[in-house]
Amino acid sequence: MRGDVTTAGVGARPHRPSWVVLRRGAVGALLLIVVAALVGMAFAGPRSELAPGITIAGVDVGGLNVDEARKLLESRSRELEGTAVTFTAGKQRFAVTPEQLSIDVDWAGAVARAQKVGGGFGPVRGYHRLHARLTGIDIAPDIQVYAAALEFKVSQFAQATDGPHVEASLRLRGLAIEAVPGQSGQKLDREGTERALVAALGSLVRAGPVQLPVEVDPVQVTTDDLAAAKLQAELAISSPVRLAYGETRFKLPRWRIAELLSLPRDAATNVAIAGPRADAYFEKLQATVDRDPVDARFEVRSGGIRIVPAQEGVTLDVPGTAKELLAAAISPNRRVAEIAVATARPERTTADAKAMGIERRLSSYTTPYAGSADRISNLRLAVSLLDGALVAPGGTFSLNQEVGERTLERGFRSAPVIIADEFAEDVGGGVSQVGTTVFNAAWEAGVKIAERHPHSLYISRYQLGRDATVNYPDLDLKFVNDTPKWMLVAGAAGDYGITVSIYGGGPERRVLSGEATIRVTGPPRIKRIPDPELLTGKTQIESEGSPAQATSVTRTVYDAQGNVLRDETWNTSYRGEFRIVRVGTKPPPKPKPKPAKDGARADTVPAISPGGRPDGAPTTTQP
Repeated sequence: MRGDVTTAGVGARPHRPSWVVLRRGAVGALLLIVVAALVGMAFAGPRSELAPGITIAGVDVGGLNVDEARKLLESRSRELEGTAVTFTAGKQRFAVTPEQLSIDVDWAGAVARAQKVGGGFGPVRGYHRLHARLTGIDIAPDIQVYAAALEFKVSQFAQATDGPHVEASLRLRGLAIEAVPGQSGQKLDREGTERALVAALGSLVRAGPVQLPVEVDPVQVTTDDLAAAKLQAELAISSPVRLAYGETRFKLPRWRIAELLSLPRDAATNVAIAGPRADAYFEKLQATVDRDPVDARFEVRSGGIRIVPAQEGVTLDVPGTAKELLAAAISPNRRVAEIAVATARPERTTADAKAMGIERRLSSYTTPYAGSADRISNLRLAVSLLDGALVAPGGTFSLNQEVGERTLERGFRSAPVIIADEFAEDVGGGVSQVGTTVFNAAWEAGVKIAERHPHSLYISRYQLGRDATVNYPDLDLKFVNDTPKWMLVAGAAGDYGITVSIYGGGPERRVLSGEATIRVTGPPRIKRIPDPELLTGKTQIESEGSPAQATSVTRTVYDAQGNVLRDETWNTSYRGEFRIVRVGTKPPPKPKPKPAKDGARADTVPAISPGGRPDGAPTTTQP
């Protein structure tokens, strides 16, 4: 019947159920696992032994237990502590021992890591050990090193090894330009060298010199890079160049231009006008071109004052002139360079001077000359030094600061001074008169007087109670500009004396000075001087001296509205000059002897005869 009967073809296989196939696969896998386990067990070896094929720092420790391996490694390490390892860097050779860097290797830790490599359970351990046997495993131990010693040693290597590259450059030979090729250098790789040192000194294998990593230090500029600069330099010295300043011309011959040229070197690729010789040339040129600016100043005329305008100066613009000179030198046609200049501004312009507000004379005081020519010379010099001093609003004038130290080198001479209440000689004698003159000018101007020291002795030629003495640097005369405008202190030395005037501005002031009277406060002090020409007990007055005295003087300063700005009383005491008394120290003469009654002198003695006795009898001697 159709469709109900199936006829198998000739040679057809009978169909197997799927569970049969699965069973056969499971059996095969089981057999494979058993074979693999048997193989693993065959290579597992004792757990206490390190796997064959394992090395530590190049030493074979396979088959050794942990203690044996550690002792072997430590023993080898001690043997090599003083054995040097040779390192090379280019042509340099260096020898270093482990103890020089305090190398300390963790051998116990390395053995423990080796044990883990060949460890595991049963067959797994076997396969680990089989892998170690077939491939070989070297374990690098942990190494400690004294960092400072390592850094120092590597620095020594670098100093001996490093050679920086040399860039191509241009060189002048006579008046010819020559190109010098560059040279490559070398540089020690410091980090790589540190790793190489530690690894080699921590290893237990000494296998010949260890090559240290050295890098090439290439040149950056070649002779091809300097070709254009070479052409410029050759053109620069091909013929003379002229510098122009107004109608003036300065000729620079070829050899001079060659001196001023700065040829490329140290990676530079440009030609320039620079260097020590160029600096020296421009310094000389400045002396010709430069004109210093002049500050606005104040000029005293007939009791008034006027501003002398400031003047701008001229200074050589060295970079600009060097640029112009180079441009002319490398030009084949235009070989003339204009000198570049800049305007030099004055520190005090005319506008600045006007803004200072110095408009009128506030006071003036004159003291007459007295004393020797040297003393008068000191007065003139000191007055010239303080002349023109400017005092800002709120600022302080100091005579010692303006006049400075009184020395022979500065032109001062030796003249009479008062030292320790007595007249003596010293360099700068007489400058105290300048202090007195300034003091009185400040007094009359109504400004605040910050420091004043009176003379120790009364000097009658000065206004009573209004003298001042100075001594560098401890005794000074100072006043404060307590006005809203600047002040000018002007000094002048005339035919008969010196004058100090103070100029300024702002509201006017009026000064009322009281009359001073002098009073005696004590007798003269006595100074006794021994006199060998005067008989003992005798005295002689050489100088009467002067008594101690005192005085007081008042000053009242009013503003323009009549308000009192200050009301002062200045008390001054003078110690007086010593009364000099000479005291005799000469002893009296001896009295003359009285004559004898028989007419013979009382001081005569019997004559001795030639025999030796006073009465003329011969002397006898014992045999």
